[in-house]
Amino acid sequence: MSLYLEILEQPAVYQKLLARQAEVNVIAEEILRRRLRYAFLAARGTSDNAARYANYLWGVHNRLPVALAAPSLFTYYHRPPDLDEALVVGISQSGSSPDILAVVREGRRQGCMTLAITNAPGSPLARAAEFVIDVRAGKEEAIAATKSYTAEMLALAMLSVALERDDRHLSELALLPGWASQVLGLDTCLAQLAPRYRYMEHCTVIGRGFNYATAFEWSLKLKELTYIVAEPYSSADFMHGPVAMVERGFPVLVIATNGSIFESLLKLIRLLHAQGAELVVISDRQEALELAHSPIEMPPGIPEWLSPLIAILPAQLFCYHLTRARGLDTESPRRLRKVTKTR
Repeated sequence: MSLYLEILEQPAVYQKLLARQAEVNVIAEEILRRRLRYAFLAARGTSDNAARYANYLWGVHNRLPVALAAPSLFTYYHRPPDLDEALVVGISQSGSSPDILAVVREGRRQGCMTLAITNAPGSPLARAAEFVIDVRAGKEEAIAATKSYTAEMLALAMLSVALERDDRHLSELALLPGWASQVLGLDTCLAQLAPRYRYMEHCTVIGRGFNYATAFEWSLKLKELTYIVAEPYSSADFMHGPVAMVERGFPVLVIATNGSIFESLLKLIRLLHAQGAELVVISDRQEALELAHSPIEMPPGIPEWLSPLIAILPAQLFCYHLTRARGLDTESPRRLRKVTKTR
């Protein structure tokens, strides 16, 4: 039951990491002092989805361009890009993947400021980087990452707030543990809802903006735990072709939280509803929930920029209960290990 317990542990992880804001502030001050022009992020798997969150968060709040690394340029082609004036960030739960390590080492060689965001402060990645944010998620025994993913996103959010020096956003961060506890109270509801989808073999997962990351992470958890072919899309990309897949009963999972993107997503949900799609919707807006066959209601009042840290929690529980409903092992998905080392 380690996966289940680790999902429920996340409010406490948030609380523990938020107490380290002063340490993050020191890193932010150094970034500001060096007047870095952009961030260059390297990550794989779940951590890559945390990097997708940074792409929107740092862009919206910090006006900081974000580039997601192609590690093969460093490890196989041996043609790393010029990283002048970049903040080079490696994000890794284990801090052990050679390709992420190669990016950070090259950034250090080029004289860049380097930062490791990891749950393993003694790892090779942490030793290679100039600065480290230990996400302090504690030991994660389940192969499917849950609390380390949300802790990585929280570290990125804390750094954003420190760079922005915005007291209002800092006060919003402090509300995260309470919102997380509230949404995890949906556990019984999700345990009853998930078996409806036990025979599902394929689906699409849709998000946009800040929750583009959530679509990818929910999709990944479905693939690695339930073995369902789950394809993630932004709502915009989905309309550029993949919408043709939809027919009556086709499962579509949507994250549609309040904010700048909501009306665009609501328009798509209405279209999918009219086409007879089987809709699972995570939202804090009744207009979207009312169109869903399986509505998953988030607490009200969560700002859009923090919604990915809350919306993924019921998605994780959905995947956990669906895995059990399909008679699969929640702790040891086939062919997967806790630490994956790619070059």
